[in-house]
Formats: sequence, structure tokens, C-alpha cells
Amino acid sequence: MDLKEIMAVNLRRKRHDLQMTQEELAERAGLSARYVGAIERGDVSASVTVLGQIAEALGVEPGDLLKKAARLSKS
Repeated sequence: MDLKEIMAVNLRRKRHDLQMTQEELAERAGLSARYVGAIERGDVSASVTVLGQIAEALGVEPGDLLKKAARLSKS
């Protein structure tokens, strides 16, 4: 699994843990819902800037989204 796929899995898991829609996450992160969906599907690679925006919107550290088999805490 490459980093793009690891981030996709961790992002989706954390978003679901927070019971947040892609649209809500996109709004909080200042991104489009289509882009968030593409990241979650692993269709595109997020830049470090976007990684930071998403992490902040989810309330996690950016590195947590890149850890293989990450167990992100529910915030």
C-alpha cells in the first residue's frame, strides 16, 4: 500500500469516526467535496498543504493520516 492509499484509508476512517460527511470535511478544510472524494478514493495525491488543511479539519496531526494501519483516536 502506498502513502496515497494509506492516507485515503485513514482519512475515510477518521471522517466516519467523527460522523462527518465529505461535504462537511471539505467545507471545514476549505476544499471542494469532489477533491476530498478523489483523495479518499486514492485517485489523487494531496499536497502537504492540503494534508495540513485536512488534518486540522479532522483535529489530528498530519502525520497520523500517513501512518500505516493507524489507529486514530476519536476526538
